[in-house]
Amino acid sequence: MQKNDKTITRAWCFYDWANSVYSLVITSTIFPIYYSAVAKNPDGTSIVSFFGFSVQSSVLFSYAVSAAFLIIALLSPFLTAIADYSGRKKLFMQLFCYLGSLSCAALFFFTKETFTISVILFVLASIGFSGSIVFYNAYLPEIATEDQYDKLSARGFAMGYIGSVLLLIFNLAMILQPGLFSISPENTSLPPRIAFLTTGLWWFGFAQYTFYHLPGNVYQRKPQGSWILNGFKELQKVLQQVRQLPMLKRFLLAYFFYNMGVQTVMYVATIFGIEILHLPDDALILTILIIQLVAIAGAYGFAFLSGKFGNIRALIIAVVIWIGICVGAYFIQGATEFYVLAAVVGSVMGGIQSLSRSTYTKFIPATTTDHASFFSFFDVTEKISIVLGTLAYGVIAQVTGSMRNSVLALGIFFLIGLFFLFFVKGKRVAAPAPPKAAAAQ
Repeated sequence: MQKNDKTITRAWCFYDWANSVYSLVITSTIFPIYYSAVAKNPDGTSIVSFFGFSVQSSVLFSYAVSAAFLIIALLSPFLTAIADYSGRKKLFMQLFCYLGSLSCAALFFFTKETFTISVILFVLASIGFSGSIVFYNAYLPEIATEDQYDKLSARGFAMGYIGSVLLLIFNLAMILQPGLFSISPENTSLPPRIAFLTTGLWWFGFAQYTFYHLPGNVYQRKPQGSWILNGFKELQKVLQQVRQLPMLKRFLLAYFFYNMGVQTVMYVATIFGIEILHLPDDALILTILIIQLVAIAGAYGFAFLSGKFGNIRALIIAVVIWIGICVGAYFIQGATEFYVLAAVVGSVMGGIQSLSRSTYTKFIPATTTDHASFFSFFDVTEKISIVLGTLAYGVIAQVTGSMRNSVLALGIFFLIGLFFLFFVKGKRVAAPAPPKAAAAQ
């Protein structure tokens, strides 16, 4: 297959267009707001019952995110190894996509009476979303040359931001002006539930364009024997290669810590605005729109910085800005400060995500064909960092009684990540040497 084929790269980017609506509508805006409203009790408290346990709703939300990513972190290495051996990367990507999109659509039935099952659907949707991403990311080194990684990764994130904003605006119009859609203003729960349905359908529908054009078996492998047994052997082989790549391991260590901060902010920012700043729903949604629109420019901006100063230096700049964001979030008191901080978050959110993906791709040996297995290490690092980040956020908030302390703790994660970034040199490593030999750098 020829690399940099415009039809294939466009289809690859289009999956960001398809699935990013989940990140915006479910992770960041309408779902957290609706979740908080459903969890609110008549006496003003937010204590909910989950399988007989009484827990603060914001803490349960944080734990649900942690559970979803812990599950996918455990499954990912084995499934990607099987996908590499069998040549069925696209099949696994489709399965997770359909699990996520259909679970998301099923959130249409989320009410106070279905609270527990709806939280489970949210976990399944998160598993589907994150599970499909690892196989999606693994296509990048197979469809593009190294000089295109940063630009293509940024283009994918930018398309995701644009598509998700379009659907969010449609859903907001329905929520704010239900009469235009023949919905009774008294039926306040229906518009957000329709938003969950449209998000699932959007994700499922637009993904078909990606699946139609992406190659199913890039290297034309013909697997023999047990997929599961040989998948384990494939994973062992890749693990041996990873051990011989010190710069890749250093980058993963840095990524682990700064990503704890990035992803936790994305998942809990709206809950923070609701519980701590008591911002109205329209202010929160405006904030998210600011972040999304600024993030489009941020993704391309950091791709430019990486071309000018190198990937690692560009990432160092982004992490330093994130540290400032955490300090600022600890002290903010009102809506105006929240808007300003949101704009800063947007400027680095898209940039650090797209640049992290393309930087890791450059550290993968050029000769390997086990891209899904290599990306499983990136994915596991990301998911475990999300698990620990959201878990730490929830625990600190529960123990200290304030989410402000949790936000300050995220700044420490960024500081540790920054420290390890200084030990990462270069953007590309050579193919690993034979076993027991040192890898060239």
